[in-house]
Amino acid sequence: MEVVAVRLTAEEVAALDAYAEQGHVSRSADSRQQMSGANND
Repeated sequence: MEVVAVRLTAEEVAALDAYAEQGHVSRSADSRQQMSGANND
């Protein structure tokens, strides 16, 4: 797995944290799920 740094606004970080907490996963895991389309209903 490769490490990728991104810059997010405070609002984007808050949204990412909320999604991750809701799914009981880390920020990284949630980001990977979102980018892979795993949570797209």
